[in-house]
Amino acid sequence: MPPDEILAPDDAVAASRRRLVIEAAGIVVSVMGFGFVYGLAARSAGLSPVEAMAMSALAFGGAAQFAAVGYVAGGLAWPGVILLTALLNARHLLYSAAIAPWLRDRPLAERAVMAHFLTDEGFALSMAHFRRLGRADAWGYWVAAIGATFIPWNLATLAGVLVGGSIPEPNRFGIDVIFPAAMVGLAVGLISGRPEIVAAIVGAGVGVAVALIAGPAIGIIAGGLIGPAVGLAIPASVANERAPLGSGASAERYAMPGAHLDDEPDDGVGPR
Repeated sequence: MPPDEILAPDDAVAASRRRLVIEAAGIVVSVMGFGFVYGLAARSAGLSPVEAMAMSALAFGGAAQFAAVGYVAGGLAWPGVILLTALLNARHLLYSAAIAPWLRDRPLAERAVMAHFLTDEGFALSMAHFRRLGRADAWGYWVAAIGATFIPWNLATLAGVLVGGSIPEPNRFGIDVIFPAAMVGLAVGLISGRPEIVAAIVGAGVGVAVALIAGPAIGIIAGGLIGPAVGLAIPASVANERAPLGSGASAERYAMPGAHLDDEPDDGVGPR
């Protein structure tokens, strides 16, 4: 950027926030679409309006909510639902570890609340905003976490629950296929390399085979555990991943500016 175009600190924050709002607007459309489908799926699976809304407010885990609805509809016991959805949401450990250095100056209570609203979309929006500024901006995080995801998701869930509850026989309109169709779409979106492809194929195959032999509930658990385990076993040399976990390319996605050892000497202070 030429010297005469360099923004003053306040102007840079305002410009980045405007860009964040524009980016968030596009996310809102997607979030509301999936939230509406979740509401329909939850009602078709037998969840009450209160249960469906409580899951969106308290669990607030997108793909995990879809999975939980499917597990409940399949008759899986609650310990199994908790285990499999926890595994599905394990990626949030990486999100929180990546964003923690940016927010280390915020009070512990505030960070605990922030953690509840941390999602894929909120993480991506806020990290892009932080990196543009070179520092954290709590206002930006709340816009990404609350304005772009939590509020739209819950409003769309309510709409889906109300619409789904007003249809006496969902099967007549094909609503019973909403959940599996949505899960297929989510699964395809998560595939970024050969490990995910292998995990999906093995998980589906094992799940179906075990379900035919021992029942759907056991098939869900077997496929959900064995598929990812086989995917993780794929050697890095054949994984064909653009930014494997633990590599410099992966770290570059989330690192704070100036945090690399080869950029500046380590003075023991930590990331700036």
